Parts: sequence; structure tokens; C-alpha cells
Amino acid sequence: MIASPPPGLALRDTRSDWVRIRTLVLLRWMAICGQLAALSVAVFVYRLQIEFGLCLLVIGASVVANLAAGFILPSNKRLSEGEALLTLLFDITQLAALLYMTGGLDNPFALLILAPVTISATALQLRTTVVLGAAAAALITVLELYALPLRLPTGAPLAVPPTLRFGFWVAIVTGILFMAVYSRRVASEIRSMSEALLAAQMALAREQKLTDLGGVVAAAAHELGTPLATIKLVSTELMEELKDDPDLASDAELIRQQADRCRDILRSMGQAGKDDLQMHFAPVAEVIREAAEPHMARGKTIELSAHPIRDGAARQPTIQRRPEIVHGLRNLVQNAVDFARSTVWVEAEWTARSLSIRVIDDGPGYPPNVLGRIGDPFIRARGEAQPDPERPEYEGMGLGLFIAKTLLERSGAELSFANAAPPTPAAAPAGGSPSGPERSGAIVEVIWPRDRIEAEAPAALGRNRPITA
Repeated sequence: MIASPPPGLALRDTRSDWVRIRTLVLLRWMAICGQLAALSVAVFVYRLQIEFGLCLLVIGASVVANLAAGFILPSNKRLSEGEALLTLLFDITQLAALLYMTGGLDNPFALLILAPVTISATALQLRTTVVLGAAAAALITVLELYALPLRLPTGAPLAVPPTLRFGFWVAIVTGILFMAVYSRRVASEIRSMSEALLAAQMALAREQKLTDLGGVVAAAAHELGTPLATIKLVSTELMEELKDDPDLASDAELIRQQADRCRDILRSMGQAGKDDLQMHFAPVAEVIREAAEPHMARGKTIELSAHPIRDGAARQPTIQRRPEIVHGLRNLVQNAVDFARSTVWVEAEWTARSLSIRVIDDGPGYPPNVLGRIGDPFIRARGEAQPDPERPEYEGMGLGLFIAKTLLERSGAELSFANAAPPTPAAAPAGGSPSGPERSGAIVEVIWPRDRIEAEAPAALGRNRPITA
């Protein structure tokens, strides 16, 4: 059972070494080509009078920086946080210098100063994004006040009304803030989802290994039962008949043959293992017992029940014993046990068309502010609860319920999360506890269509198959 994400996932906010120098060099080459194209159109098509030589010098600085990065650094080098910050600061400064000589905020390409801030918000840490955003806003403010004007072919300055220029400044500064927040939020959610899915896949892979191991153990007990029973019987007879008797020779021979058979079976299982076909399905009561078993000894009472909703579906379903089903239910039980005061109920009910499993506890329930977001990765399901110092592995990050929801939905289930009715105060002796529904905590209900989860045992299982990688 995975109670917490792998160690690497706990550091998901550490974003250094995420940006390759090749990526920034490629983006800078694209910017250089765009700057040269815009400059050429302005000078040779529209005949605007600008400091053409100085502009080429500023663009040349980017060309030199790109060539140096390409020749000195390997293309697969990943920049540290500080290196990425300096690289993007250079790009912002270069663009600001180019805008200064081409009209400042009168130049519509001033909007491109948002690009480095957006890159930082997507891939770098918050403090780096704050520094770049502040630098971009400061440079835009300087350009709003000071810049060489664009001049028409006649030499007259290209005048933009001050109100429009101020509005453009407000729009760019607002855009810096909005794009930084928006890009960071979207990128963080994508990363959180990817990391949570990775944790779910790791949990499923581990559960699959445990299931395979269970199949190996079951196959060993099944296949070794007969020869070991024979050895025990013959050994008993030898102990009783320590006399010279012709039968002892045949008994000794039989012991040798059965020992050889045990050796062959163990050798076969050691090479490949056996996929015990009986382990592929089980009654629903056995599946919920298996899911709850690791938490039986954690100091809380776990009550299991399985019964039909109507008499017409009295037969208990035999369901697929798939790793994602067992592990998903186990995570739900773990979460309930973590927050229950004393008791957890795991109930299975079925009709002719559906099977539902409810996990209920008598704890504080889900906080109302996160009830609608339960199942998203990296949120605390019971936000006010503190980690138990005796069980630090259960430190909540919201991954447990996300993994359970993901795995169970993959099996065809629908999950719903709710709170039971809370206890209500009643007339009681002083110091008495409130009375009310015993099941006052969280409720998780998992519902499958029976045709998605039910498995009918074949008439003949056949021979156990070797486990293949």
C-alpha cells in the first residue's frame, strides 16, 4: 500500500534544472529573426527614421550571446535557477534596449516583453518569476517615460496620444501580472496531475507485484500439498516400523520420489512463478476483507458487511480480483481509519444490475471547503487534521484519495464523497457526549455496473500458467 508519494514527488516545487539551454537558444534565434524582419520592414518598406545601426548592434549582442552559448555549453545542459534567471534577464534587457530606440511604448512589439516572464512562470520558481516580472514592469515604466521617438519619412515624430500610451502601459503591466499568475497556475496543475498519475502507476505496479506473489504462494501451497502429505504419512509409518521389513525399502523409495517431486516443483516456481487462476476472482466479501486487512490492527474497529439490497439478488457476486480494485479500496479504508475516532464501516450491497461499496467512519468528516475538490491531487482531504508523529508515512498530500479514485474509475466505478449527519447535542448529564447518528464522519460510495466487475468462475480452471514479464 502506498501511503505517501515517492520521495521525488515530495519535492515537486523544486524546479531548478528544468530548462535546457538549447530551448532558450532556439527561442532567442526565433526572436532575433523576428527583430531583424520587423526592423527591415520599418526601414525599407515604411521608410521610418530610426537608429538603424544601434538597433543592429543590440540585435548583434543577442547573436553573440547565442553563438557563445552554442559553442561553449553542451546543447543538453540544463540551466540552474540562477543561470536561467540571468539568461531571461538578458533577453528582457535586450528587448527593452531595442524598444528604447524604436519608439518605446509607441512600438506595438513592446508586448513581447511578456514572453520571458511567461517562460519563468511556467518552468521556474516563484521568486525567480517575481524578480523577472518586477524587472519587466520597471523597464516598461522607463520606456513609457523615456524613449527615442519613431519618425516618419518626413522627419516628423510619430505621435501617439498620451492617454493611449498610458493605457498601453497599464495593459502591459497588467498582462505581466496576469500571464505570470495564469501560466504558473496551469503549469502547476499539469505538474501535480502528472506526478499524481505517476504515483498511481507506481502504486498499481506494486499492487500487481503483491498479487503475483500471492499467486505464487497459493500455487506453492496447492502443488506441494500432496507430496508433503505423502512424505509425512510415510515418515510416520517409518517411525512406527523400525524393523527389518521388505515394505521399508519401498517406503524409502517412495520418500525419495516425493522429495524429488518437491524439488522439481520448487525449481519450476523459482524460475518463473505460477499465475494461480483461482486468484483472479473472489466473492465481494473476500475482496473487501483483503482490502481492509492491513488496517485491522491500527487501533480502530473495522466492521465489514455484505448483503443484497433486494431478495431477488441474494447470491453474492464473484468479482474480478484486480490489483487496482484492491488497492483503490485499501486506500479508501486507510483514509477512513486515519480520521475515524473509533469505528470504520465497510459495506457491500448489490442488486441484479449494480454493486456498491461504502466506506464510512465516525470521524470529523470532510471540510466543506474541499468537499467538491476531493479526488484532485495534492489537496488535504481533512484539512484541519495534523500529521500523526507516530505514523509520519501517512502525512496527507491528497494523493491517497486521488490514487483510489483514479484506479477505481479505471475499473468502471463511479465514486461519490459526502459527509454523514453530524452528532447533535441532547439533554444529557453534565459531561456527557452529544447524541446522534453513530456514523457521523465521511462517506465514500463506489458503484460499479455488475457487468463491468463481475467475473464468473469457469467450470474448469485448467493448469496454472507461468508468470511472464
